[in-house]
Amino acid sequence: MLSIKRKIQAIDPARYAASRNFQDGAVTRLSPYISRGVISTRQVFQHIKSLNLPWNACEKLIQELTWRDYWQQVWKAKGEGIFEDLKNRQKPVERDQIPISVVQAQTGIHAVDQAIQELYRTGYMHNHMRMYIAAICCNIAQCHWTTPAKWLYSHLLDGDLASNHLSWQWVAGTFTSKKYYANQENINRYFNTDQRQTFLDVDYGDFESMEIPPQLLQITDFAVETKLPNPQNAALEKNKKTLIYNYYNLDPNWHPEDDFQRVFLLEPSVFHHYPVSEKCLDFALALSQNIQGIRLFVGEFSDLLQQVKPENLVYKEHPLNLHYQGKEEPRDWISGVEGYFPSFFAFWKKVKKEINFQPSA
Repeated sequence: MLSIKRKIQAIDPARYAASRNFQDGAVTRLSPYISRGVISTRQVFQHIKSLNLPWNACEKLIQELTWRDYWQQVWKAKGEGIFEDLKNRQKPVERDQIPISVVQAQTGIHAVDQAIQELYRTGYMHNHMRMYIAAICCNIAQCHWTTPAKWLYSHLLDGDLASNHLSWQWVAGTFTSKKYYANQENINRYFNTDQRQTFLDVDYGDFESMEIPPQLLQITDFAVETKLPNPQNAALEKNKKTLIYNYYNLDPNWHPEDDFQRVFLLEPSVFHHYPVSEKCLDFALALSQNIQGIRLFVGEFSDLLQQVKPENLVYKEHPLNLHYQGKEEPRDWISGVEGYFPSFFAFWKKVKKEINFQPSA
């Protein structure tokens, strides 16, 4: 937790705003901890307020944090709808798979291939690069966004189904009326390369009529299977109050002083539908060790009910927890704005009005 606190303390909102789109920009690197529920967007927001900086220096970072809340609110409102074209049909679509050259980091775009290799090695990919790759898969290779989105999610330490899948929809034009493109000049500018004569070295006006480049013609299925631990689940106390942690909630400061039984629940059904790599699972398991006395339980929620009475179970609200029983507690958000908004900026307008940002005295 000390390293996370240092990352929060190192936040420089003005540098972030000026450089966040560049490969070496002053990004916070906090997203893996937000996605795993170790910290919340509200905690980061409160720290930014405490810096006593003017609004114009902080707005962009607060806005980007709010995007995370917005995607989660869309997921809450639309449920399974986020896993299919939400507003518009993606078109043209020629295939339902993913280019082999993307999976193998052999697109020929140097910055892209290096970023995919880094993803496999570290579980990290710059957000701007995610947009580039989504545009290549969806709008150049004409693959439906669902398979490439699953592929990327499975390898990201900060994998979040809402922000990941809905961002892919944003690029593919199924969440907005306009598709996102980036050419080689754009990639060179933001990722410190000087490459020419690639399939992206074209004017923006050429993208709509472009044929699928040879480098992207071969496709493959998505193939990642999560291998969950196979522990001997310890016997739990049936009548003891129990906090249920999971892949999206590893908050070490959840009821820290209370005498709860603490269980990290890994449901095979969840990871069958939304698989993650071994690296991502190991990351979550390591984070769980920040929670004193936590016990690992691999099984379905129904299996847990065989050991603990539902009236003794406590969990945090989340779209993946709709089948849970017990006492539901709310998550922390930047604001109290809830519900579905068709655009981020309609949501942001409400949030900005509510938070009434003023630096701390």
